[in-house]
Amino acid sequence: MFRGNHPTRVDEKGRLKLPAAFKHRVDEFYKANDFFITSKDGKRAELWPLQEWEKIEAKVALIPQMNPLRKRFLELTSYWGQMAEMDGQGRLLIHPRLRESARTIGEVEVVGMQVYLDVVNSEGFKSELAPMSEAEQMALSEFGL
Repeated sequence: MFRGNHPTRVDEKGRLKLPAAFKHRVDEFYKANDFFITSKDGKRAELWPLQEWEKIEAKVALIPQMNPLRKRFLELTSYWGQMAEMDGQGRLLIHPRLRESARTIGEVEVVGMQVYLDVVNSEGFKSELAPMSEAEQMALSEFGL
């Protein structure tokens, strides 16, 4: 599980050095250094260990091919997505199209989302971060949270 938030930087070449806590989890739970980096909105980069992304692909394969939401999901994740291999220094390359759209250069936040990581622009993320509403809390209470 990826938990918490670790601020870091994306260098001028688009390389994100995975924070040590997250790299440790990758080394411990995933056999390969392969990732699928994508987005569903172009505002944040999602770093999926390939093993976890393949679980998503298996679920998508069960949706009928003519389903418009299946097509939409695949269009977005394929447009923004590319494979990446973590190098020996624990760096991942965020490809230019997504890096520019999500403004993931310089100061970023790497946020644990259980089975994947979100990479977001620090300033933009902080400005959009708001407390949970009472309605949101009530909705989550239906799941025992």
